[in-house]
Amino acid sequence: MRLRLVPAETNWDFFSKTSITFGFSALLMVASVVAFFVIGLNFGIDFRGGTTIRTESTQAVDVGGYRDALAPLNLGDVSITEVFDVNFRDDQHVSQIRIEAQEGEEAITPETMAVIQDALRGADPAITFPSVESVGPKVSGELVLTAIYAVLAAIAAVLVYIWLRFEWQFSLGAVAALVHDVVLTIGVFAVVQIKFDLAIIAALLTIVGYSLNDTVVVFDRVRENLRRYKKMDLKEVLNLSINETLSRTVMTSVTTLIALISLYILGGDVIRGFVFAMIWGVIVGTYSSVFVASAILLRLGVKRDWSKPDANAGTQFANVDA
Repeated sequence: MRLRLVPAETNWDFFSKTSITFGFSALLMVASVVAFFVIGLNFGIDFRGGTTIRTESTQAVDVGGYRDALAPLNLGDVSITEVFDVNFRDDQHVSQIRIEAQEGEEAITPETMAVIQDALRGADPAITFPSVESVGPKVSGELVLTAIYAVLAAIAAVLVYIWLRFEWQFSLGAVAALVHDVVLTIGVFAVVQIKFDLAIIAALLTIVGYSLNDTVVVFDRVRENLRRYKKMDLKEVLNLSINETLSRTVMTSVTTLIALISLYILGGDVIRGFVFAMIWGVIVGTYSSVFVASAILLRLGVKRDWSKPDANAGTQFANVDA
């Protein structure tokens, strides 16, 4: 017996409450923008600047012990991770400690560094400090701009790809869904105040790819059905296409969420922010593929007879399987 999360054949009307779903999405996007400007993001060391300390020891790294040793120093945001490498010796245990920039200091002072070293030696007398690197506010500001450019470039590339693959109406629908997903993810991070660093930017780009994959699956079926049912109303074609791909969409999302939730629970603090962003992104990405991208396509309309070329449509690659 095959496992089915949705019936084999469905005939649900996904556009009967378009005003409600559109209004709900618009409300969440406005709330996300307000949260971003009013509450702000809890930027990590990557974006605020700080110091990275690499340690080595002949004893096993005790992340909890290191954290307890540094806690009384009130250094602010401190991230401690153990580093693994197949080339390490059996008695070589390496960690990376990241400390946020201290107020009024471009880089960590020798006095502060000495206090940190003394505290860590109290937790591990065999510890050494091979390297100390500081990232100032100027560099961290450049990272913020680079991250923004990366997300915008990804969305622009999607705009061009979908336009070439389908038509401009499909392209606008897909990009609207991506913007919806990114804005809502940033809004959630502003509300819950989970640390926002370069790993979250990687998650945002992954969310863009995941959401696009869902959207393209639906749009491919829409294009097939537009050719097959030339007299059918566009709303009915969209409903038919979404219903036909619904089982695949739900199964993919649920299996992905199972893996992500397992990572969130068992993966530890190091990747928890990234995994949280991915969980949220899978949920809103699945939602937006149906209720945002397809709804915008319905409002914009689309060419019905694909046997005739349209000079205004970028569909020269429409028959290429990719």
